[in-house]
Amino acid sequence: MESLYLQKCLGTCLTQGLAEVARVRPMDPIEYLALWIAKYKDIVTLEQQRQKEMIDLEHERQLARMEQEMMERLKAEELLFQQQLAIQLELEMQEKEKQKTEELQRAQELNKEMSIESMTRGEEPILSEEVMMDSGKTLAEISDRYGAPNLSRVEELDEPMLSDVSIKTYPRRDCISC
Repeated sequence: MESLYLQKCLGTCLTQGLAEVARVRPMDPIEYLALWIAKYKDIVTLEQQRQKEMIDLEHERQLARMEQEMMERLKAEELLFQQQLAIQLELEMQEKEKQKTEELQRAQELNKEMSIESMTRGEEPILSEEVMMDSGKTLAEISDRYGAPNLSRVEELDEPMLSDVSIKTYPRRDCISC
C-alpha cells in the first residue's frame, strides 16, 4: 500500500532525481537531491500553469472565432435587410409616382371637361391649379418633393382691425417730458 503511494506520488520525480545524483556525483548528495526535488516541483507547477493557460487561450480563440462569425452573419443579414428595404422604398416611390401621374391625368381631364363646359356656357375657363386646390389635397400630397410639409388646410380668418381711438397711450415713467 505504501509502495503504491510512493510510486504514484514520487515515482518519476525520485527516479529522475536519483539518476541525476548518480550522473553528477555531488559532495552532499542528500542536499543536492532535496534542491533538485524542490526545483522539479517548481518546474512541474509551471508546466501545469502553462498547460492551463494554453487551454484557456484555445478556449478564448474559439470564442473569438464564434463571435467573429456571428458578427459576419449579422452584417450579412443587415446588408440583406437594407437591400430589401431599398427595394421596398423604390417600389413605394414608383407606386406613389404612378398615383401622382394618374391624379394629374384625372385633374387635367377634369379641367378640360370643366373648361369645355364653361366655354359652352360662355364663362371663363377654370385653371388647373384651382381644380387642384379644390380637390382637398394637402401640399405634401400634391408636391413630389421630399420633405414637403404635410399640413392640413388653414383658413385665414378676418381679424378685427384696431382703430386709432381704441389704442390708449400711457406716458412712460422714465420720461420726464412725456
